[in-house]
Amino acid sequence: MKINTAKRLDGIGEYYFSTKLREIDALNQAGKAIINLGIGSPDLPPHPDVIRVLAEEAAKPSTHAYQNYKGAPALREAIRDWYQNWYGVDLDPATEILPLIGSKEGIMHICMTYLNEGDKALIPNPGYPTYSSAVKLAGGIPVPYELKPDLHGEPDLDALAAGDLSAVKLMWVNYPHMPTGQLPSKNFFEKLVAFGKKNGILICHDNPYSFILNDNPVSLLAVPGAKEVVLELNSLSKSQNMAGWRVGMLAGAKERIDEVLRFKSNMDSGMFLPVQLAAAHALRLGKDWYDSVNAIYSRRREKVFRLLDLLGCTYDRNQVGMFVWAPVPDSYQDGFALSDAVLYNANVFITPGGIFGSAGNGFIRISLCCTEEKLQQALDRVQHSLTTVNA
Repeated sequence: MKINTAKRLDGIGEYYFSTKLREIDALNQAGKAIINLGIGSPDLPPHPDVIRVLAEEAAKPSTHAYQNYKGAPALREAIRDWYQNWYGVDLDPATEILPLIGSKEGIMHICMTYLNEGDKALIPNPGYPTYSSAVKLAGGIPVPYELKPDLHGEPDLDALAAGDLSAVKLMWVNYPHMPTGQLPSKNFFEKLVAFGKKNGILICHDNPYSFILNDNPVSLLAVPGAKEVVLELNSLSKSQNMAGWRVGMLAGAKERIDEVLRFKSNMDSGMFLPVQLAAAHALRLGKDWYDSVNAIYSRRREKVFRLLDLLGCTYDRNQVGMFVWAPVPDSYQDGFALSDAVLYNANVFITPGGIFGSAGNGFIRISLCCTEEKLQQALDRVQHSLTTVNA
């Protein structure tokens, strides 16, 4: 008997890193000891007090029941304070905030809430691959918009407006941008909100990188009137080193939150309460926390710049986030070719930019989620491999 998968999986392949990590595991079993500079999974721990709160709350017999679908009031209030303190955005914790089991979950929830079969969604190219996958799984059609270097990683809104947007319901944006590390220009967010209003498009802003190597965290919701057309996802995965804890959030107008909750409440339950209370504590950490994390990432980034120098890559030293994005030298066909050369010759894995869309084919991305010692080992390995090749 043949059991076929649902048509919604047609054209949806296994996530690139899922398959690549199996290859790396096989190389490791063969004794290669690959240094993985590909994935942005923070290797640093959360603040010790956050772990303490988790342990204390988990030890209480009253904290293990099912939780409210809208999240614990303590977490929603902490999110409200965090948005006010850092972004200057006022949110009603009872109606305009929805905690999520990771913001990646929220991407799927939004697509399932708003997209019908055949509806279109604008997605960045290059951009996070999950945007396209979630749109397709919801029955929608992803429409890539290219982020060109001469526009500082921003879409050409005038060119988009000149096209047929009649079937477009959503637009996915992400600043600071992953994978390019670009920050939005001063007036771009205002133009983006105006674009959404004029064309009846819900702007979905994915904002998990705003604190990493960035002195000026910004929310799209800070634009006056943005709540009319904006939903913003945020996360503790990067800013608080809590990736495995799966704590994210959705912020926007009450009507939008209620709409997403109609879908979400049928798919999952509330997070483990001790995790929510520990996350609330994490959100109340001060500037010294972010400064300490960024000091580590800054030192690591200098190592990555040296690695890129060895590879003959040019790069923008002002990019932010936990990755460094760089065009490949002319001696390589594309980012896949350079990635494979470094993997097989130096036992170091770096991410080919092409996995983020066609506009990323000529680039590579290197993660900062690795110790300085490991980065130095990677430098030494690449230097040795280049010396051997050129000998």
